[in-house]
Amino acid sequence: MFIGLDIGTTSTKAFLYDPEGVIYGKGEAGYSLSVPLPGRAEQQPTDIIHAIITALKLAMENAGAHAGQIEAVGVSTAMHSLMAVDQEGKAITPLMTWADNRSVKQVQALRREGTAKILYEMTGTPNHPMSPLTKLIWMREEAQDLFKKAYRFISIKEYIIFQLFGSFTVDVSVASATGLYDIKQMKWSIEAMETAGIRPDQLGEVVPVTTILRGLKSEYATACGLSQDTPWVIGASDGALANVGVGATISGQTAVTIGTSGAIRSFANRPLLDPKGKTFCYAFSEERWLIGGPTNNGGIALQWFLDQFGIDHGQAAVLEGKDAIQALIDMASTITPGAEGLLFLPYLSGERAPYWNADARGTFFGVSLHHGKPHFARAVIEGVLFALHGVEEALVDMNGRSEVLMASGGFARSSIWTQMLADVSGTRVIVPDTYEASAFGAAVIAMVAMGTLPNIDAVTDKINMLRTHEPNRLHTEQYQEMYQLYKAIYASLEPSFTVMAEYQRKQALDRLN
Repeated sequence: MFIGLDIGTTSTKAFLYDPEGVIYGKGEAGYSLSVPLPGRAEQQPTDIIHAIITALKLAMENAGAHAGQIEAVGVSTAMHSLMAVDQEGKAITPLMTWADNRSVKQVQALRREGTAKILYEMTGTPNHPMSPLTKLIWMREEAQDLFKKAYRFISIKEYIIFQLFGSFTVDVSVASATGLYDIKQMKWSIEAMETAGIRPDQLGEVVPVTTILRGLKSEYATACGLSQDTPWVIGASDGALANVGVGATISGQTAVTIGTSGAIRSFANRPLLDPKGKTFCYAFSEERWLIGGPTNNGGIALQWFLDQFGIDHGQAAVLEGKDAIQALIDMASTITPGAEGLLFLPYLSGERAPYWNADARGTFFGVSLHHGKPHFARAVIEGVLFALHGVEEALVDMNGRSEVLMASGGFARSSIWTQMLADVSGTRVIVPDTYEASAFGAAVIAMVAMGTLPNIDAVTDKINMLRTHEPNRLHTEQYQEMYQLYKAIYASLEPSFTVMAEYQRKQALDRLN
C-alpha cells in the first residue's frame, strides 16, 4: 500500500491506497491559523508536525495496517509558505502562509520600480503578498533583527523534511512557487535572491518530485506506526498534485478545485506566461510546467454567508437532515441563473488571480427589494464561479480551450454546483471519484518513484468518473451577460477597494491600540 499525505492550510490528511487507488484507511488532524495583526496569517510549524504524526497513525490504525505493508509515503504541501530557522532547524518565526498579506507595500514598490514584471517573466510567480519573495523583502525591511539572525528561509516542506530526515530539501514544484526560482534555467534565481537580500545557501536543495528519502528518524517512525526504512517520496505542491489526482496531467486537460479557496490549473509542455501577469507558471519537471491561477474565496465565501445569515427555520424544516452548506446550495438552486439581477464579487479576503489585488473587497451589486436570502445565496455561488472563470479566460488565451474541466475539492460533492460550473464556463465538467485529489496525487507520485506506475499519465487507468455535466447553452448565454457586468463592476471599483482597505487596516490598528 501507498500513503498519500496532504499537508494543507487547516489540516493534514493521510490516506492508504492500494496500487489501484482503492482507499483502505484515512486519518486527519487539524491546526489553527493565527491572525495576530491585520493582514497576517500564521501557523506554528510544530503543530503541523504533530498533525502529521496523528494523521498517519490514525490512517494506519483505521486500515489495520502494519509498517511492512507500506511501500512508500508521498507528500503534498501547500505553496507559498515561509519561515526563518536557526542552524539547528528550529523556527525563529511563525510560518507565514499563502494567506499572509503583510507585504502589500513591498508588492506595490516592486510594481512601481518595474521589477515585478521582470521577476514574473523569470520566475512565473505573480507579484502578490502570497509570494515568499515579497515576504522576505518585508522581513528584511520590517523585522531586521530576525532577518539577520536567520540561518535559512524555508517553506513548510523543507521544515518537515528536516525534522523527519535531517536535510533542508525541497521539491522543484514547491520551490518554483516561491518567486525565487528561475523556471527556464531550473535553478534558484540570482536576480530574485538579490532582490530579496538573501544568499543561495539560505535556501533548500531543490530536487525532483520523485526523489526518494530514506532513514526516517526513529522517534517519528515509532510515533507514526511506520518503519525507519519506509521510503518517503518528496512529492510536490498540493495544486500540482490535485491535477495528478484527477487525471489532468497533459496539455488540454484542466482541473478545477474549490475547497476553502479555489484554483484552476493545467499542465503545459513548456513555460507559458500571461502577457498581463494574470496567471502563474510553476515548474513541475523537466517536461512539465503547471499554469493557472488561485482564487482566495471558494467555499469560505459560502461558509461566511452561512455563518452570518444562516438558514431560517422554515427552510431548515424543509431541508432537515442535510449538510448546512448543501442546504444553502439547494436553497440557491430555487433561483434562476443570474440571481434575478444580483451580483456578488467574492473578495472577502482580497484576491489572487486574475487581478492579484490584496485590497479587493466583497461586494453585492444590484440589490433590490425583491431579493431574498435564496437570491443572495445564489449570487455568492455564482460570484465564486465568475472569479474562477476569469482565470479560465486567461488560460484559454494562452493555451487554448480545454475540452473538459475535471472537478475536485469539496464543491465536487454537489451536482448543483458542478452543473453551474459547466454552465458558467460553457465547458463539459467531469467529476472523478477522487475528491481528495492532492492526497491521491501524492500517492501516485510515490507509485511512480517506486516503479509501480511508469509515469503520472498512467493514473487515468486508476480513476473512475462519477458523473458528467454538459453546459446548458441558454444558461451559458445568461451567465456571459452577467460575467461581463461582473468584470465592469470590478474595474470601476478597483480604486475604491484600495481606499477602503486602507481605512479598514487603520481601523483595525486603532482597535488594537
